[in-house]
Amino acid sequence: MIAGMSRRGITEPTPIQTMTIPDGLAGKDVCGKAPTGSGKTIAFGLVLVSRLKRAKPSAPTGLVLVPTRELASQVCDEIDLLDSSRSLRATAVFGGAGYGPQLRRIGSASVVVATPGRLEDLISRRDIDLRSVQIAVLDEADRMADMGFLPAVKKILDRLPASRQVMLFSATLDGAVSELIQRYQKNPVRHDASSPESEPDIEHVFELVPKDKRLRRIAELLDEHSQIIVFCRTKHGSDRVARQLEADDARCAVIHGNRSQAQRERALEDFRDGRARILVATDVAARGIHIDDVPCVVHWDPPDDPKDYVHRSGRTGRAGARGVVVSLVDPSQRRSVVRDMRSIGIDVQFVDGKPPVRTRPGELGWLAKRAPRAMEATSV
Repeated sequence: MIAGMSRRGITEPTPIQTMTIPDGLAGKDVCGKAPTGSGKTIAFGLVLVSRLKRAKPSAPTGLVLVPTRELASQVCDEIDLLDSSRSLRATAVFGGAGYGPQLRRIGSASVVVATPGRLEDLISRRDIDLRSVQIAVLDEADRMADMGFLPAVKKILDRLPASRQVMLFSATLDGAVSELIQRYQKNPVRHDASSPESEPDIEHVFELVPKDKRLRRIAELLDEHSQIIVFCRTKHGSDRVARQLEADDARCAVIHGNRSQAQRERALEDFRDGRARILVATDVAARGIHIDDVPCVVHWDPPDDPKDYVHRSGRTGRAGARGVVVSLVDPSQRRSVVRDMRSIGIDVQFVDGKPPVRTRPGELGWLAKRAPRAMEATSV
């Protein structure tokens, strides 16, 4: 396990890891409140690797529920890296891929990392047995609630043994997430790593840039940052922007809903390994991108839903690193951007190609917590 952490370059635990790992190793139900990029995956991954038996299982003994297919694959990769002995096999289960290969891998897996929809489907087909699960993890429970997965999550948890340990991680612990805690956890130990000291350290700026000048601005940002994620509103817009950037000799990877699972995985791998310096993505894909050390996020288009500003921007400033967020705004969009950002508590100050204006550390995490309430207040 220590060797696995060394391979990940981990020398000091993050606050959420320090708080939750001891209780997890003690077999207690754990509730962890922490923002995206705080090291939650390693926290529960270490508990899974340490506590589950190494004998070849007849059925999975560990279960991790996640909101997106990309996150499922990334959690599996993380568990593999942590398990230096390679004796604990993890496999990802998600929609958009064939049943056959997934079922074959489930047969020899100790840990199944699944999206709720596909796992619910496998249960209804009697293709998976969850009666041996000892540890269940709900990762990004708030996002599963936002995406409408809670009915499936409840059906899955109802299938688990009464003796199982449940670890839940979420950016918020109220509303629907609170219901899950009360129904499925036994005297959980609660930990809050969402204090200002543990929030992402992010700079963000709104630049007035006409659409015909945005390619040049991306080129300037590439001179300042090793890699960039560029978010667009639409799938066709993402493809168009990627083609334009590649025409200027910028190596791009693209991820959106029209791409096959294999294409999406290859795009993430190319970006993660540095073969592509730019990842162009849509809002839907934003929820599934979990890559540390991304120095810069660019909003090519302001998001339709102000809450998506928070999700997009949270792709940088992860795991204690600093990040920069740049929103490219056409002058004709100025009024609507001010209105939308005000609904989630942001006072926009536009600049024209000047260096980013630093925000308070923790501001983005505060926005993430405030955004749902702000949206409720403005959705009349």
